[in-house]
Amino acid sequence: MSEIQRPGALYQQVAAAIREAILSGEYEPGAPLPSEAQLMERYQVSRPTVRNAVAALRSEGLIDVRHGKGSFVRADRGPTAEISRSVGRTSAGHFTLHGVAAWQQTEEPTTYRTHATETTAHQLELKAEDALFGCDRLLADPATGTRAMHRTLIPFTTADAVPALAEAPDTEPASVYTLLTKAGHKLWWSETVRARMPLPDERTALRLPDATPVLHVSRVTCGTDDQALILEELRIPADRAELTYRITADKEPTRRTKA
Repeated sequence: MSEIQRPGALYQQVAAAIREAILSGEYEPGAPLPSEAQLMERYQVSRPTVRNAVAALRSEGLIDVRHGKGSFVRADRGPTAEISRSVGRTSAGHFTLHGVAAWQQTEEPTTYRTHATETTAHQLELKAEDALFGCDRLLADPATGTRAMHRTLIPFTTADAVPALAEAPDTEPASVYTLLTKAGHKLWWSETVRARMPLPDERTALRLPDATPVLHVSRVTCGTDDQALILEELRIPADRAELTYRITADKEPTRRTKA
């Protein structure tokens, strides 16, 4: 029997004691926790207190609850997918992508018409409610089983200048880059990454366990006069992915010297 002496609500004290047991290795990754009755006996507390303690540890991501089997210490979910975010180009002028671009599509892409939100309007330099074409893809890495959600948003202004995009908003991103280049744009890309907790549909589609954040990657493709042309959004489990980037130094502008 363990004596609880920490301050705070009783369930928090029990959760802290179980957390220490997990972090010390008493309960190893993948191992089951003692039953509710055993935890009640060990800490001399009621069943609701034990359940609240387990719920707290579940929300922290330390344990998984398997219906009908009990609570288990969360283990490593498997190998991590290393995802290259670089953009390549062949001698023939075609663009090539690696990472999720090479993953399998688990279902047919979904295309639709939508409008810019406050966030996407800011990224695409549009007004909120401006019209967009959208395309959603659900992808899976055959090597690791990692899933990813990919979205392409194409402003109507871009599609008007490149009619092929209006006819086929589900064009693969690398081919979109080629079409934009043929339309006269010299492309460059800006990308941001942030972590956040998933929405319910993301948790289901990505098969996320409890308390697992997603990496939300936003890539804006820019062209002539730094015009924002399209926006791509990638959502992927934060515990299953490592993003890799090739970074090059920008050339500093030449400074003129006074005569």
